[in-house]
Amino acid sequence: MAIFASDVVSLSRARANLSELADEVKAGAEKIITKNGESYVAIIDADRLEHYHRLERERIHLLLIDDARRGLADVASGKLRDAGRALAAIKRRRAGR
Repeated sequence: MAIFASDVVSLSRARANLSELADEVKAGAEKIITKNGESYVAIIDADRLEHYHRLERERIHLLLIDDARRGLADVASGKLRDAGRALAAIKRRRAGR
């Protein structure tokens, strides 16, 4: 969604017009609240926030599935080392410094 100049609101204006801003957000706008001239917080519809959270959870699940897929591919191709042996080798290398 595009953010327009009218969607950028100072904190003092937001305090004075919170109800109006909330109505605009409920109607589909997203507002960026600024403090000292810089982005500070955003006001978005609660349903949209829940949608963003669902998307983030889905993204995390996809990343985990991809990691598992790569791990299984490593198992299938034999590119594995026992964790205990790998840690022991690292400790031996560090001790040899």
